Amino acid sequence: MPVRNRIAEMAKEVTGWRHHLHAHPELRFEEHETAQFVAEKLRGFGVDEVVTGIGGTGVVAVIRGSQPGPTVGFRADMDALPILEATGLPHASTIPGKMHACGHDGHTSMLLGAAKYLAETRNFAGTVVCIFQPAEEGGGGAKAMIEDGLLDRFAVDEVYGMHNWPGMKVGDFSMRPGPQFAAPARFDVVLTGKGGHAAMPNLNVDTTLAAAHVVTALQSIVSRNVDPVQNAVVSICGFRTETNTYNVIPEVVELKGTFRVHDDEVQKQVRRRIEEVTTQTAAAFGVTAEITFLPGPPVLINDAASIEHAAEAGRAVSTAATDFPPVMGADDFAEMLRLRPGAYVVVGNGDSAGLHHPEYEFNDAVIPYGISWIAEMAERRLPLPR
Repeated sequence: MPVRNRIAEMAKEVTGWRHHLHAHPELRFEEHETAQFVAEKLRGFGVDEVVTGIGGTGVVAVIRGSQPGPTVGFRADMDALPILEATGLPHASTIPGKMHACGHDGHTSMLLGAAKYLAETRNFAGTVVCIFQPAEEGGGGAKAMIEDGLLDRFAVDEVYGMHNWPGMKVGDFSMRPGPQFAAPARFDVVLTGKGGHAAMPNLNVDTTLAAAHVVTALQSIVSRNVDPVQNAVVSICGFRTETNTYNVIPEVVELKGTFRVHDDEVQKQVRRRIEEVTTQTAAAFGVTAEITFLPGPPVLINDAASIEHAAEAGRAVSTAATDFPPVMGADDFAEMLRLRPGAYVVVGNGDSAGLHHPEYEFNDAVIPYGISWIAEMAERRLPLPR
């Protein structure tokens, strides 16, 4: 079935909104102009309620159908990334070092388009809540909105999210029941020894050597401790010493890393082993280790029944598959799915650069598909009595 005529007519206007947002990116919890833009559009659509400041810079719109009924929420993320854009497009970022490199400008624009359409038609029995979330990129924006009363204040019964996916055919939808995205846990390690002259290592406690062994040893956790049928990854991504010369052994080395899993119990196991392997390996070299784990969202787990609803709506618009392979990427929409049934779907972005790449560009051809899917979901989950 092709996208709805009214939505196809809106595509050019929505594309203009997307280009404006792309040219004016804002990082997590700094989305003040973005939130103002979103709120002004929503008020112009005639939605029933617009609430700003939820979770810091979040915006919520309430649209009531022609008859009463349950409440369904749809979420879009608004924040950009600290990346220097290299697309050279006419609507490229006007702020050096900030870029919409993940398509959040497209997600926000599509939800705005859906809000406009649903406010015009009201062809549903119940309430649609449009959630414009800040700080998805590692800032905990979903949790901040929840703690600000999002789900209870607006009586959300179920909630859905959507993300573009490079390399997949434009407008095709894909998803899976159960775990789909990983829990992106992070950790810092501070290793302390005794610094000194590199020509006399016997008088020092070599923290660099200990750190190198810690990095190597941590790789054994996935290969030798985690059940081979489970998904897990441990990566050290930062290795910094206080030395910037050739002949000084540093006193302190700092490591930064992430571990990602698709199961809560495996997450506990990996965290425990990171502590054990790090402290004991460091101790073997006479070095002390201090480990700090940083909070992050849980595993993103889709409700099986909600996946079926999402797939049916996807097939009404284009094509939809329910065998999307689980990935180790993450999205804090997982916080909402832990509290309400719902689903997270991906929509094809075509042959674009990858997410978080300086040459990435959201494909505007996706816009009518995304809006149509949200409209289909709203009307299917909140059907008018026959």
